[in-house]
Amino acid sequence: MTEKLSDTARQTVLEPLFSAGWEMVEGRDAIHKTYKFGDFTEAFAWMTRAAMFAEKWNHHPEWFNVYNRVEVTLSTHDVDGLSQLDVKLARKMDSL
Repeated sequence: MTEKLSDTARQTVLEPLFSAGWEMVEGRDAIHKTYKFGDFTEAFAWMTRAAMFAEKWNHHPEWFNVYNRVEVTLSTHDVDGLSQLDVKLARKMDSL
């Protein structure tokens, strides 16, 4: 069962994500980041790689793509906020 991040966990696991460009979404318990690529093909290839992990972990991002830009928002709908699944997927996306 997935659980919402505790206050202590948030301090530990979210700070490195904020340093990597993730931001809290105003009015929601969610994080957001915009990725920029050289062109549409690079952006779409990255989305495809990220989608493979999202499907494997059954945790799907909210995302929007225009040409070389991909905007990603992560939140766990089952807990109405951030969970370890969001942290795991954010780290994976950054590593791709």
